[in-house]
Amino acid sequence: MHKYHILRKRLDVLMAQPESQMLTGNQIGLEKESLRVNRLGSIAQTPHPEALGSALTHPYITTDYSEALGEFITPPFSNIPEALDFLQNTQKFVYKNLDDEILWATSMPCVVAGESSIPLARYGNSNAGTMKTVYRRGLGHRYGRVMQLIAGVHFNFSINDAFWPVLQDFEGDRQTPQDFINTRYFDLIRNSQRMGWLVPYLFGASPAVCKSFLLGGSTTLDEFDESTYYEPYATSLRMGDIGYQNNKENESGIKACYKNIDSYISSLDWAINTSYEGYEKFGLVKDGTYQQLNTNILQIENEYYSTIRPKQILLGNEKPTIALRKRGVKYVELRSLDVNAYDPLGVNESQLHFLEAFLLFCLLHESPVIELPERQEIDHNEMLTAHRGRMPGLQLSRNGKNQTLHDWAMEIMQEMTAVCELLDADDPEKPYTASLNKQTERVLNPDMTPSARMLDDMHQDSESFHRFAERMSRQHSHYYKNLHLSSQQEQFHQQAVSASIEKQKEVEAADTMSFAQYLADYFTQS
Repeated sequence: MHKYHILRKRLDVLMAQPESQMLTGNQIGLEKESLRVNRLGSIAQTPHPEALGSALTHPYITTDYSEALGEFITPPFSNIPEALDFLQNTQKFVYKNLDDEILWATSMPCVVAGESSIPLARYGNSNAGTMKTVYRRGLGHRYGRVMQLIAGVHFNFSINDAFWPVLQDFEGDRQTPQDFINTRYFDLIRNSQRMGWLVPYLFGASPAVCKSFLLGGSTTLDEFDESTYYEPYATSLRMGDIGYQNNKENESGIKACYKNIDSYISSLDWAINTSYEGYEKFGLVKDGTYQQLNTNILQIENEYYSTIRPKQILLGNEKPTIALRKRGVKYVELRSLDVNAYDPLGVNESQLHFLEAFLLFCLLHESPVIELPERQEIDHNEMLTAHRGRMPGLQLSRNGKNQTLHDWAMEIMQEMTAVCELLDADDPEKPYTASLNKQTERVLNPDMTPSARMLDDMHQDSESFHRFAERMSRQHSHYYKNLHLSSQQEQFHQQAVSASIEKQKEVEAADTMSFAQYLADYFTQS
């Protein structure tokens, strides 16, 4: 059966159901990273503000790699506007509690005064908190601290539970319900990797970087001005070879396998349990301080870089691979979205409508196993789009042949039309179709993409990347300072802060073992 016919038949089955809008009950969650900076645009050296609660236990406001790199997390919602409202209110609360600092508006940081200027995130004195800090110390040794400051937006997505039995019945699949769900999520993941170059093309917003980010190292990037590097057709340098990647994978052999859930878990387990000479040199403990969690290819699962991950909700201190093995895939996390410098939230409704439709398209489309030649094509296309995605006539690799990015993108847009129509069925405003049309315009006219717009603004105003990012950051700061937070919202966030502080105290009081034993127990879970 032709791949497009499979997509069409699956859509026809869904539209024929009495509850044809079962796909509108999907769950959407967001995670947005934002760097705190001082009035000069340099990385904040202050601790995570106490008024924001405990970074270890707060469910919505935490830190990523550095004390200065905040992360704002929404719970899952059944519609996009609610998720964005929660993100907006969270950032409003954060701004209310910043002292003469602002949140940086772009993915790429500026004015990096060396590795030592980047403070590691701290999570208190508990074993759980120490483990998080040691993991980050290890990342710094392995990849450099600067790489860990790159911010992004993660799009968490799970399919409506009512959808699965209908599709399984149509497929005539005799697996257990959870095994079927696992299989189909991995279909989605593989297709998202095949066609995922489209995300940085459409939404990439990091075509330039501050020279300070490279710490004086050599580069093939062009010089924009005395303080900025760029590439004229770049979309997302964050997703390119200057961003955080597992650069040792060719030497150490790690490449996660996405054939199915078992092969994925096995490939990560192997990497977490296999020592690597390049990391042994850092040692495990130096002068009484842990330098990394272990000397293995991966310290933990999250170290493996990927544009999309299968996820399961963790129970306590559970390892992610254990959670997947026991309970299967609950949702996927798309990680290739740059922070949108033109939106105070860092992301907007139109983007999210497109991403939801795109992931559904990836789920319903035929998705064969990825063999080595195609894996190489996927990596090649991702890198090429990041660095030269807007170049006229750019050729990507597809099944051993060349195809222009434009033609392949237009084919995807055409095939997504029916998915958007299904999602829009009972909505007179047709937001999914409207977003698809907007993104199609960006394929037809690359100058409309955020990356092109950013470079054009910098050229027009003779701005360095730092000046542009600082200007947008101050605009967003002004936006939030003038945004009203209701008494109910204020109370909600204050209660979350208080609860997180008390929970951290409970975690620290409950510790009864050494950190060495804690680590040993963690890694021997089964």
